Amino acid sequence: MSDTSAHFDRLLGLLELESQAEARQIVERIRRLPAAEAQTRGYCLVDLVARDATPGLGGRLLLKLARRDAQPLPWTRLGAGTPVVLSIPGGRGNGQRGVVSWRESASIEVAFDEPPDEQDDATYRLDIAPDEAARMRQRDALKGAASAKRSRLAELRDVLLGLVAPSFRPIPEVVCLDVGLNESQRVAVALALAAKDVAILHGPPGTGKTTTVVEVVRQAIRHGGRVLVCAPSNLGVDNVLERLIVAGENAVRLGHPARVLPALRERTLDLLVEAHPDSRQSRKFVKEAHALFRQSSRWTRAKPLPGERQQLRQEARALLNDARKMEAQAVAQILASASVVCATLTGLSDELLGDRRFDLVVIDEACQTTEPACWIALARADRVLLAGDHCQLPPTVLSNEAVRAGFAVSLLEQLVGRYGPTITRRLDVQYRMQERIMGFSSREFYDGSLVADESVRTHRLCELPGVAETPLTTAPVTFIDTAGASYDEEKEPDGDSRFNPQEAKLAAGKVRQLIEAGLSGEQIAVIAPYSAQVRRLRELLRDVPGLEVDSVDGFQGREKEAVVLSFVRSNAEGEIGFLADVRRTNVALTRARRGLIVIGDSATLSNLAFYARLVEYFEAIGAYHTVWEESLEHADNLPLLSRHRQP
Repeated sequence: MSDTSAHFDRLLGLLELESQAEARQIVERIRRLPAAEAQTRGYCLVDLVARDATPGLGGRLLLKLARRDAQPLPWTRLGAGTPVVLSIPGGRGNGQRGVVSWRESASIEVAFDEPPDEQDDATYRLDIAPDEAARMRQRDALKGAASAKRSRLAELRDVLLGLVAPSFRPIPEVVCLDVGLNESQRVAVALALAAKDVAILHGPPGTGKTTTVVEVVRQAIRHGGRVLVCAPSNLGVDNVLERLIVAGENAVRLGHPARVLPALRERTLDLLVEAHPDSRQSRKFVKEAHALFRQSSRWTRAKPLPGERQQLRQEARALLNDARKMEAQAVAQILASASVVCATLTGLSDELLGDRRFDLVVIDEACQTTEPACWIALARADRVLLAGDHCQLPPTVLSNEAVRAGFAVSLLEQLVGRYGPTITRRLDVQYRMQERIMGFSSREFYDGSLVADESVRTHRLCELPGVAETPLTTAPVTFIDTAGASYDEEKEPDGDSRFNPQEAKLAAGKVRQLIEAGLSGEQIAVIAPYSAQVRRLRELLRDVPGLEVDSVDGFQGREKEAVVLSFVRSNAEGEIGFLADVRRTNVALTRARRGLIVIGDSATLSNLAFYARLVEYFEAIGAYHTVWEESLEHADNLPLLSRHRQP
C-alpha cells in the first residue's frame, strides 16, 4: 500500500470512529433520560404540533412546529443547521431526518428533503441527530483525493502530504487595496499571491487575520481569479462575507438563510434564487408536489385503492424533479456571475456546485476543523490559502481513540510542522488587547513577537464613556487567587462536567461591580472552561441584560471590553483536567480588550508549569490579589494565608 493510500485509509478509519462516538454520545444522552429531562438538557423538544408547511429551495419542505399550548419553547441546543429526527412517540419507524432551518421563541422550522407522513392532530418529538450528510461529504472527499490521478487535485495532494515541495512565483510588489494594512499583513498577502500550491496565514489573536484574508481574496479577483471562501463555522464564513460585501465584491453565500447573520441574508443563494425570474414556476410545482405528498400520507376513513398512494407520491416526485431542474438553471446563472462563493466546509454541495473549480480556495479558521473536512474544499482548488492560529483551539473531536491517533491535529498545524516559514507568514501587530493583557500569551505562544498597536496599547475600561475609575476599571489585569480558601470544585451528579459554586459567586460579584462602575452587559463576557460552571453563572447573572456567559469554545474569534474568567479547578490532588490543553487558556486570556479578571486556585493550577508561569506573570505586573482581600471580615487571616503554590 502506498503512503498516500495509507494516509487516507487512516483518515477514513478515524472519521468512522468519530462518527460512532458522536452517535453514541447523542443516543446515550437521549435514551438514558426521560423525555422531560432530555428536553431540559436541550437535546430534544417534545409535545410539538405542526403549524405550517411551506416549500423551500430544492423542493424541500419547511415544516413549522410549535408547542400545542402556544407557549415559548424551552431552552434547547437545537438551532439553525442542527441535524434532527422528527418522530411521533409510540409510532412506527425511526422518524424522518431533517435540518433545523429557523428557530424563534415559540416555534422551530425544519427542512425535509421529502415531507414526513402526517397524522391529523399528531404530537411530535424532535431529537438532535448525528450529521450524516457532513460525514458522507467528508468520506467522499477523502476517497476522491486518495484515487486522484493526473489532475490538479493529485498534484495538490502530493504537496500537502509532503511528497512534492511547494512552489512559488516570484513574490510580487503588491499595491494593497486596503491602504491601512501593516507591514506583516502586506508580507502575508504577497506570499499568498506568490504561492502556486499552498500558503499559510498565521493570525494570532487580534492581529487582523480576517482583514488580511479579505485583501488576498480581493487581489485574486483583480487578477481574474474566482475564489471559494470556506470556514468550519457559519460565523467564520459570515465574518469574511461581511467584509467582502462592504468592500463591494459580488459574493454569494451557500447555506440556509437562517444560519446566516441577518444583515447578510440577501446574499444567500436561497434568496437570490427566490428572486430569480425562473423561480415562479418552480415554486408552483413544489406546492403542487407537497399537496400530493400530503394527500398520499393522510389517514382517511376510506381505504385507498391499491397503488393509489404510490402513484400520488410518484407524481409528486416528478413535479419536484421538474422544479429542481428549473432551480438548477437559476443557481447556475447566479454562481456563474459571482466572483466569490462563501460556504462552510461541510456545506459545499455537489448538487449546487457541480464540477466548478476555483483559482483560489481560502479556508479560514483552518485550525478548528479536522483534515477530512478540508478535502471537500481542496477538491475544487487550483491553490489554497489556510488561515488560522494553531496556538488556539484545536478541532473538537469526541472519540478519545481518534484523538490519540492524531485526528485533532489540523491540516494547517501539520503543514506548519512540515514546511514552517517556507509557506507561513505570521501577523505581529494586534489591535485588540491592552499590552498587559497581551503580554503573557505573546511570550508563551508567539515567541514574544506580538506588538500592541498604539491605539490599544494602554487603553483601559475607565476611559470608556460613563465608566468610573475603580480598582477593576483602572487595572487592565486582575487575578484573584482562591488557594487556601476552600473554594472546592464539584462534579455534576449526573454528568462529567465540573463547577465551583463559590468561584461562580465571586465571578458574578465582579460582573456586578463592573456594571455598577458604568459598563453595560453587552460590554462584558464571562467565560468558564466547563459547561456546568457556565450554567451556574448564567443562573446567577440571568438578570443582567446583554451579558454573555459561555464556554471558551463559544468565544473563539470574539472579543469584549471586559472579560471575567473562572478557571473552576480547585482540588487537593492538583488535577486540572483538560485545562492541560493550554491552547484553550490562550483563547480565554485573549478575548478582553481593556479589562481581564481571572479567578483561580494557584495551588491547583500551578501543578502545570504553564500556570505557574501565568501566576508569576500576574505577580510581575501587579495584578495578583488573594480572595481574602475581597472581604474585610477576612482581614485578620491575611497574614496567615499560604497559597501552597508549587515552585
